Formats: sequence, C-alpha cells, structure tokens
Amino acid sequence: MIDGPLELAFLIAAIVAVAFWLDHTVPALSKVGASLITIIIGAAFSNLGLVPASAPIYGVVTGPVTMLAIAWLLLAVNLSDLRKAGRPMVMAFGIALLGTALGAFVGGLIFVATFGDESWRLAATLTGTFSGGSLNFVAVASAVDLSDEILAGTVAADNVMTAVWLGASLTLPIWLKRFYPTPIPAAAAGEEGAELKHPFFHREPLSTLDLAILVAAGLALVALSEWVAGAWVGLGLPGIPSILWLTTFALLAGHLTPLRDSVGAFQLGNLALHFFFVIIGISSKFSLILEVGLAAFWFVALVVAVHGLVVYGLGRLAKLDVATISVASQAAVGGPSSALAVAVAREWRGLVLPGVIVGLLGYAVGTYLGLTVGWLVRSVGG
Repeated sequence: MIDGPLELAFLIAAIVAVAFWLDHTVPALSKVGASLITIIIGAAFSNLGLVPASAPIYGVVTGPVTMLAIAWLLLAVNLSDLRKAGRPMVMAFGIALLGTALGAFVGGLIFVATFGDESWRLAATLTGTFSGGSLNFVAVASAVDLSDEILAGTVAADNVMTAVWLGASLTLPIWLKRFYPTPIPAAAAGEEGAELKHPFFHREPLSTLDLAILVAAGLALVALSEWVAGAWVGLGLPGIPSILWLTTFALLAGHLTPLRDSVGAFQLGNLALHFFFVIIGISSKFSLILEVGLAAFWFVALVVAVHGLVVYGLGRLAKLDVATISVASQAAVGGPSSALAVAVAREWRGLVLPGVIVGLLGYAVGTYLGLTVGWLVRSVGG
C-alpha cells in the first residue's frame, strides 16, 4: 500500500498529470474531461486497496489547497460576466434545489420501510448535502442526530454519487446541447466571437516572479479570510464561513489591485482544483457502502436521479442553456468547487463566478432546506 506522505503527494500529482495528458492526447477522453478522469483513477487506487482511506495529506488537499484553488481562480474572474449569466444561473440553481428537495422527499417516503425513523433524518441530510455540498451534510446530520452506522454508509454513497454526477454534468452537455439554447458564455470575457483557448493546455509566459506573487497572494488571501472569520466570531457577531470572506477578498484583489493583471492564476487554480478531485475519487469506497447495505446507496441515487430529471427537464422548459443548468446542478450537488470544475473543464469562463456564488448560496440555505424537507417527510408519514 502507498501510505507515506511523500508517496501519496507524488501519486496525487501524478494522477492529475496523467489525466491532463490523456485529456490532451486521446480524443475520446477529451470528451470526458480531466476532472472525471482524475476521479476515476483515484477511485481505482482506493477500491483496489492501493492507498489508505484517510491520510493527513488528504486534509491538506481538501483544506488549504482547495482554498488556494478558489482564491487563484477568483483572481482570474471578471465581474462583468455576471451580466451574461446572473439571472439564468440563479433560476437554474433554484430549479436544482427544487429537484433535490423533491428527490429527498420522495426517497424519505419510499425508504421508510427500510430505515424506519432514520428515513426522515436521511431525507433531511441528503437535502442538505445536495443543496450546497458536504458542509451542509455535516450540519444537518448533526442536527437530526443521524445514527453513526447509517452516517458512515451515507458518506460513502454521497462521495460516489457526487463523483458520478460530476461525470454526468461534464458529459450531458455534449449529448444534450442540440436540445437547449446555445450557452451564453461561448467565449471568454472580452473575447466575443473568438475561439476560447483550452485553459489546461494554453501556455502562459510566466516568470519566477509571477509565480512567487501568485503563491504569496493566494496564501495571504486564505490566511486573511481565516483570521477575519475568527475575529468576526470573537466580536460576538454571527459566524460567517471563511470561504465567504475568501471570495470577497479575492474578487476585490482581482479588480482593485495590480493582481487584476496576474498571469497564470487560472492555470494554478486549475491544477490545485484537480488535486481536490483526486481526493474525491479516493474517498469513493464501495466497501463502506456494502457495510450498511445497498439501501443507503439507492436512497442517495434516487435523490440525485430526481434532481437530474427536474433540473434538466424544467431547465429546458424555462429555456435555460445546458451549460448554466450543468454548472448550477453541480453547485447544488457538489458545492462551489464542483461548480468551478465543470465551468473550467468545459471552458465556460463566464460561469465560473456565477457557479461559485450560487454554490455559496447553497451553503446558506442548505441546512434550512434540509431540516424543512425532513420535517415534511416526518409529518406526512416518514
């Protein structure tokens, strides 16, 4: 087993490099995207028992490295893109939340015979996690006191279905694009009518100074956001997640300071973000699902399936483009990082910031929505 910190760090970086290379050199895999390839390879290593299920390096990637990815990508974002995709993205995200709530409500009633009193708790927890990501999963599961046994299996099933739906969000736009309006952000901001260069393979003229500035700026933004979040709570004010501070500071820095002309921020953000998706793949352990039975997995699968049918079905009726629908769906199911991954992988730069914004909105409303759906399931008969 590969379990040393340096060996695991090498493996994570190598998986990302191989995924980019396959995306660039194999035409069939370029339709899948490097994001999904990294998840598949990570899951293969994990389920074959070649890497441990948990390790300190994983926490480094899902914590500081992912925060850096968000900071760097937001430095490369142009706020004027909101004029192109603001209202459609919010509408699509609202539909995505509706699909999640409906799927969890139906699942809570269907699986009551299997889970008994835990059914409404599962419905609440899954509504939370598929309305903004794992942050809401932890919050809602704790609030409804979901049993430890079911919690472990549901976490594994959640990871697997998040990975599966990420793949679907990357591939469905290719298959369904002829049935939907043309995506609004067809070109990068300021490049209307121009061919968008692939963000993974476009070469930027970087210097050592450029890299040093970006690394220092990214670390400074993350540290500042953590400090302000702590100080804010220390003043007795309601807590605000540090990622909200990070988003604000990164956007301000990218528009009001010399960092607005930073070269390479988009590339560094892409790289760090794909480290995160290797960890998602490694976390997708099928054995954990089997320990508590397949029922939890099918519950999770039902919620995501209903979510998908609603978001793509009602999105089509609302005449939303398939790019906006896909990014909004991932913002709900996987959170801001997943929304970023889909927008970046499919070259929809105009949807990067809107995807992050609705993903953060999911952080704010997911817990409330989860507890509401749980209460409804319990009241109706779950």
